[in-house]
Amino acid sequence: MIRPLVLLSLLLLATTAAEAAEAAVSFREALVLALERNHLVSGAAYEKEAAERGAAATMSRYLPRITAEEAFAASNSPTRTFMMKLDQGRFTQDDFQLANLNSPATRTDFRTMLSLEQPLVDFGIGYGREMAQREAQEKGYLFERRREDVGYAVLASYLAVQRARAVLDATEKEVVEAREHLRLAHTRSEGGTGLKSDELRARTFLSEAEERDITALNDLKLAKLRLALTVGGGAGESLDIREEIKGEPLRMQEEELVREALANRQDLKGAATGVERADAAVGLASSAWLPTLYAGASWQMNDRDIPFGRDNDAWNAGVTLRWELFDGMRRSNDQGRARASREAAAQYLEQFRKEVALQVRESLLRRAEAGKRLEVARHAYLAAEEGMRLVNKRFGEGLATMVELLDAQTAFNRSRTGLVEREIDHQLATARVYHAAGLFLKEMNK
Repeated sequence: MIRPLVLLSLLLLATTAAEAAEAAVSFREALVLALERNHLVSGAAYEKEAAERGAAATMSRYLPRITAEEAFAASNSPTRTFMMKLDQGRFTQDDFQLANLNSPATRTDFRTMLSLEQPLVDFGIGYGREMAQREAQEKGYLFERRREDVGYAVLASYLAVQRARAVLDATEKEVVEAREHLRLAHTRSEGGTGLKSDELRARTFLSEAEERDITALNDLKLAKLRLALTVGGGAGESLDIREEIKGEPLRMQEEELVREALANRQDLKGAATGVERADAAVGLASSAWLPTLYAGASWQMNDRDIPFGRDNDAWNAGVTLRWELFDGMRRSNDQGRARASREAAAQYLEQFRKEVALQVRESLLRRAEAGKRLEVARHAYLAAEEGMRLVNKRFGEGLATMVELLDAQTAFNRSRTGLVEREIDHQLATARVYHAAGLFLKEMNK
């Protein structure tokens, strides 16, 4: 019996020494770290930046497009060599001879061109820019919602460490109490006033308590690893809590929370922006029926021998009106598809609104349930504590059996651990209400 106890003591001492070297944070510090380092937040931030860059890029379609080009060609084609000579300013009277026209020698041409294109009327540009801007807004709302999600995950991980630590404290007390029961049973057995079976039963009870203690110890280690991961720590990093979070009353009524959720949920705003983006897509599809007007100009140099040379130069400028009159019903189908997509987005948005309201009401019901369970757990703990005291007293007077004592101890242990669980559940249920209403970070920063 001594050997297992020594091993358990060494394990606890090693764990205590390891915990002493761990970093510890308050909840607000953990929240700040997570919002800065969590990869989910960082990923959402990059998605937002990418969408904003895409929206900024659409502005370029309003501006002139200027390109520079250098091309080389060699040919003995009559028409090509004729045009090369004209572009280079090397056309002579001899070039009109039939032999030279029909069978010209091989000719080379280096063409340097600078061209400009400027949209004057293109309604598709405006609708495309609006779509990109709405997408950037949508990604911005989703980024804020991701921050809410990560903040809630930080609280859940923080409370998980708090829960695991409290459960470990309870199981350690169970081990101490079980050892005392074993000591009393052994003393009575040695003195001839107790049964050997009582001693064996107490030993089994101690072994079960030690097993629960080992499990609670590992649960605490895992909870610390999870907290470190949530705040953006490295692989294998462990993070402890510096303080315990106390439960707070809910500061809003149901209808107010529902209104706040419908007004402030960032993912709901993102869905509404998605409908606006679909509206712009309908406009873009409709703009395909309208004409476009573009202005263009170019200046070129041609040389027979060297690139960027200048045997001759020329320029041209003009305006192009383009109006597609028939496309095989493509535009009609594109427009119908855009309208159907817009209606689908609107339907999903309406369903999402109802779902958000339901989530708030459900979280309130679960919080009320958690509150009642906490109240029951407190009464159960007080009753089990008093029952344990009475049975322990009767056992000391020889009026209760070891079975009764261990049954009372088991009930007390269960109620003690259950009270810890219900307290954490109630705090988490309160946070879940604020998360469902889209107010988690706002409330946590008060």
